[in-house]
Amino acid sequence: MENLKKTPLFETHQKYGGRIVDFGGWALPVQFSGIKEEHLAVRNAAGLFDVSHMGEFFVRGKDALALVQRITCNDISKGSPGRVIYSPMCNERGGVVDDLMACCLEGGGYMLVVNASNIDKDYDWVTSHAAGLDVKVENASPGTGEVAVQGPRSEEILQRLTDANLGEMKYYRFKENVKVAGFRTTVARTGYTGEDGFEVYCDAPDTQALWDAIMEAGADDGIVPCGLGARDTLRFEASMPLYGHELDDERTPIEAGFERFVSFTKGDYIGREALLKQKTEGPRIKLIGFEMIDRGGVPRAGYPITSGCAVVGKVTSGNYSPTFEKNLGMGYVPAQMAVVGAELGLDVRGRTMKVKIVQMPFYKRGAKK
Repeated sequence: MENLKKTPLFETHQKYGGRIVDFGGWALPVQFSGIKEEHLAVRNAAGLFDVSHMGEFFVRGKDALALVQRITCNDISKGSPGRVIYSPMCNERGGVVDDLMACCLEGGGYMLVVNASNIDKDYDWVTSHAAGLDVKVENASPGTGEVAVQGPRSEEILQRLTDANLGEMKYYRFKENVKVAGFRTTVARTGYTGEDGFEVYCDAPDTQALWDAIMEAGADDGIVPCGLGARDTLRFEASMPLYGHELDDERTPIEAGFERFVSFTKGDYIGREALLKQKTEGPRIKLIGFEMIDRGGVPRAGYPITSGCAVVGKVTSGNYSPTFEKNLGMGYVPAQMAVVGAELGLDVRGRTMKVKIVQMPFYKRGAKK
């Protein structure tokens, strides 16, 4: 673990009994009490996650909007201060460099929240397209801590620690300069679990005390510390993409089923021409969700998807679903095969097993399980 990057909560995770693993060069907990227990706690009560490894860039200056519009597919101009806009960031071929959240700041400018594994790549990408613009890009990631309290009781728990009226905050909104447990924070009603919840950004030195305060505030509500394992099963059930799995430099937002986050009316941007061509002609491949029909196999990333004797695609993510108590998966197949209800095969270590294409997301908050 000596050569791994550590978040401000590394020692806290050890105190809470977290099992630390190497996650893309970061020393992070994969679990505390157990993945299933943590998963169900978030679905039914609340869980607390360390997401301090995520990246934060501040884009400020007269041409801040011009730069952010140039590098994203969604129309960031529709945002107003306090709004969070999700967007893919594409290359010229339409492949996804990363997916990010653009937080529209008071007084102008943006905080871009990017994936931890892509911080250096993304910073180089953003700054390389800032040439000729009156704009400053700051990588604030090293000095920023971030925790996520997620689950149906998250508002009640966090409200005990702040005078800000969290009930007034809508989904994908945020507030700056909010005092939480006495610390200056930015609070966003966002998350990566499919549940209601908040992501709280703070100065890195405040992260440990903030974590402990939230755990204490939620002790009677069943809050538990959660690791990477539950974070993955929760986002997977909600059919949220994981960069490097459902999204990468080769696959496009349209192929992944995220055309709703692609604007063709905001003007030119990187990748627009390729994406427009794909929208007009139709994608060659599509992301599907499926459930196992045959028992005895769990779909895993990389497993071949088959039709007859032919390999037609591969799994991007797969797991046992603690909520539905069944094995589910996602993967890419030829567009003409991406029909809900159709059956395909899955090669599980040399054994072909039947799967059925189902509608995504697998899990939607408020829907009957």
